[in-house]
Amino acid sequence: MTSPHDDAPRPPAWVSPTGAPPSAPPPPAGPVPPAAPVPPGSWGQPVPPAATGWGPAVPPPVAPSGGPWRPPALQPGIIPLRPLGLGEILDGAFRAVRANPRVMFGLAAAVVTIAVVLQQLTRWYVTGLLADSTNRFLEDADPTGELGMADQFGAMVGSVISLPFTQIATTVLTGLVILSVSRSVLGQTITIGQALRTSRVWWVLGFTVLAGVAQLLGISVVAGAVLLLVRQNQVGAAVAVGLLGLLALFVLLFWFSTRTLLVPPALMLEGKGFWRSVGRAWRLTRGSFWRLLGTYLLVSLIVGFVSNVIVFPVSMFSALILQDPAGTSFASIVLVGIANVVALTLATTYLAAVVALLYIDVRMRREGLDIELARAAQAAG
Repeated sequence: MTSPHDDAPRPPAWVSPTGAPPSAPPPPAGPVPPAAPVPPGSWGQPVPPAATGWGPAVPPPVAPSGGPWRPPALQPGIIPLRPLGLGEILDGAFRAVRANPRVMFGLAAAVVTIAVVLQQLTRWYVTGLLADSTNRFLEDADPTGELGMADQFGAMVGSVISLPFTQIATTVLTGLVILSVSRSVLGQTITIGQALRTSRVWWVLGFTVLAGVAQLLGISVVAGAVLLLVRQNQVGAAVAVGLLGLLALFVLLFWFSTRTLLVPPALMLEGKGFWRSVGRAWRLTRGSFWRLLGTYLLVSLIVGFVSNVIVFPVSMFSALILQDPAGTSFASIVLVGIANVVALTLATTYLAAVVALLYIDVRMRREGLDIELARAAQAAG
């Protein structure tokens, strides 16, 4: 996918969709003034014939609803090549899965399965490793072991330790899905081999690691300030700093996540250097912050609900039928692992597809990317 100049995109000159009217008088002698270029933000609006030197202006055709006539947008793939509405973005993400199920679901399921297997094995091993020490630590709170606090604590620690497996898998998968969606927009598909041969996905992983480190530094600063105040016996100040610090971190996290939301597709699709792509994605979010934030929050709530619908019944079955609330038995690990594979595959794939379409939508709104995509689709067709 080619990218226009960052700062000065050049909209093409308008061309009449029908040619000169048969009944129009011949053009006047002498040089004909060139067609006026389409100003940014007026994609699809017809220009009066007077502007092209064809004679007197004729009102443009009027749609049955009474609004101005607009030519239909070209749609070679999963979305029409014009600025998108919310419903078109949500529907386009579903269409992306159907357009290339081998990459969007097959490859995604394989990557997530490997990550979940490693996660569950690590969780099971750490839980068993901590069993004796955890029982001694919690013997006063649960002396008979009937509450299963030791198993639950060990399972929680194991889940935290094994979390990087799924984080790495979902990050890599996000980059591969974005690449597939970008081709589906043009009505093309990529194979699993083509998706796996791209090396820019490691840049997406690197940026995710850097963002995670930055978040940990912010949390460490607040936690260090609270501990310092506690050591100085300023409990009230410590509580205030803790609450205000957590609130500030929460707001900052939403702001930073939204401003960097388009970094993965920029890294995957633009072919520029790492920091240039990051800076460009940062600039693309200007003026679109609330729309990007609202769309991403809505989609996150949808996929979160669907994931809980898949995982919660399996967890309840493990706790009530298998009598394993901590989920440490082999049967529970297998069942919960399968549910997690399905839920994580659906959630990661759909979220990544939405982010890719948001990136394309922002560039169509600001840079006229729809015109370039239409030319590429016509040249390929």
